[in-house]
Amino acid sequence: MSNDADFDLIIHAAKALLPEGIEPVTVGVRGGKIAEIARGGQDLGTTASASAKVIEIGDDQVLLPGLVDSHVHVNDPGRAEWEGFASATRAAAAGGVTTIVDMPLNSLPPTVDVAALETKRAVAAPKAFVDVGFWGGAIPGNTADLRPLHEAGVYGFKCFLEDSGVEEFPPLEPDEMKADMAEIASFDGMLIVHAEDHEVMTSAPKNSGPKFADFLATRPREAENVAIGRVIDAARETGARAHILHLSSADALDQIAAAKAEGIKLTVETCPHYLVFTAEEIPDGATTHKCCPPIREESNREALWQGLIDGTIDCIVSDHSPSTAELKLLDTGDFGAAWGGISSLQLGLSLVWTEAAKRGVDLAEVVRWMSAAPATVARVEGKGAIAEGNDADFAVFAPDEEWTVRATELWHRNQISAYDTRTVRGRVTQTVLRGAPVDFETPAGRLLTAR
Repeated sequence: MSNDADFDLIIHAAKALLPEGIEPVTVGVRGGKIAEIARGGQDLGTTASASAKVIEIGDDQVLLPGLVDSHVHVNDPGRAEWEGFASATRAAAAGGVTTIVDMPLNSLPPTVDVAALETKRAVAAPKAFVDVGFWGGAIPGNTADLRPLHEAGVYGFKCFLEDSGVEEFPPLEPDEMKADMAEIASFDGMLIVHAEDHEVMTSAPKNSGPKFADFLATRPREAENVAIGRVIDAARETGARAHILHLSSADALDQIAAAKAEGIKLTVETCPHYLVFTAEEIPDGATTHKCCPPIREESNREALWQGLIDGTIDCIVSDHSPSTAELKLLDTGDFGAAWGGISSLQLGLSLVWTEAAKRGVDLAEVVRWMSAAPATVARVEGKGAIAEGNDADFAVFAPDEEWTVRATELWHRNQISAYDTRTVRGRVTQTVLRGAPVDFETPAGRLLTAR
C-alpha cells in the first residue's frame, strides 16, 4: 500500500462510479494522477497525513469521472465575441466536463495547417480552465497538411459534405473526402464528418422564414442518410477510421449497424438536443433551437435513444456551437437566416440524465456515453474513467437534485439557451481537474497532444 503522506488529495466517496459499477471508495491522488483506489470504504495505506487535502462526498452525491466532450466550437481566435477559451472552459467545468476537443472551424484562422494550430494553442494556453485538445480540418487543397497536423498532435480531421456556414472552411466533394481518407489511413488517423449530402440538399426546399416545419424540410433525413452511406463506402475502400458527427436521422441506424457488423472502422455520436427536444414542440420563430442537422420528430428521438442503448451510437457530445444573440435573429425568428447552433456545454449531463432516467437507463451508462466513450473514440489518453494511472479528473454529481436552467446564470459567453427555464434533474456540485478543485478565477487547464 502507498503511504498517505505522499498523497496530494484524498477523496472519500460513499458512492463512486468505477468501471465495474458504483461502490464506496477512497481515492488517493498524487501529482495529478489517480495513484490508488481503495474499494468498499477501506483506507489507503495507514493514516492520512495532515498535509493531504481531503474531500468528503456524502451518499446523496456520486463521484464520477470527469466528462470528455469531443465536439466543442470555441471560435477563438477570430470570432471570440461568439465564445472564447476562458468562457467555454468555465462552462465545461461547471458541467463536470474536464476535457474538451476544440473544432477547427469558426475560429480565424481555421485549424487547417500547423501554423493555424500553433496560433490557436497560443491563444488557448493562458485561458483554459479544463484540459483542451484540438481537431484539425480537411478542406479542399490541404491534403498535404494532414500528416503534419497529425504529427503536431491533432486528434483527427473534420470535414463537411455540405456548406459549413463559414466561407473559410469549404466542404469536400465525395471524391476529395475519399482521397483525404486514404491519406489519413496511412498514419492511422481519423476523419470526422458533418454528414449532410450536398446533392440532396440542393434538391430540398429552400426556406427563409419563422416556421420550424419549413426549416426542417430544408434539411431532410435523406441528406444525412446518403452522406453517411458515402462515408461508409469510403471507409470500407480506404480502411480509414471514420466518425459520424451529431447524428440526427435515426433512419441511418440500420446502415451504421450493418457497417459496424462488417468490420468497418466507424463510430457515431449524437447530442443532447436530439435526445431532449422534438420537432413537434419547437415554436415557430424559436431560433434558439436551430441546429444543423435539425431536431427531428418524437419518433426519431426515441429511435436515437434505442440506438444508444443497443450500441449503434457510441457517444453523446454537446456540439456546443454558440454565437451572438444578434446572429440568432431572435427578433425576427427567421430560421433560414439565423445562425445554426445550440449552446449546451454546461448542461449536457443534467439534460441527458433527466431523459435517461425517464427511460430506465442508469447513470453508469449515461456517464459511459459522455466520458469513457468519447475518450475512446478520439483516443484521448488517461481520461474517461476512475482508474489508477488516469488523470485525477472528477465530477461530483447530485443525481436527484432538480433545478431550473436560467440562461443568464450560465458561463458561456452569450447567455442565450434553448434550455432556458427548463427543469432538469441532477446537478454538478464540484469539478476536480488533475487533483485540484477547479478555481473559476485561475485557469489551470493544459493543452493536450494526441499520441
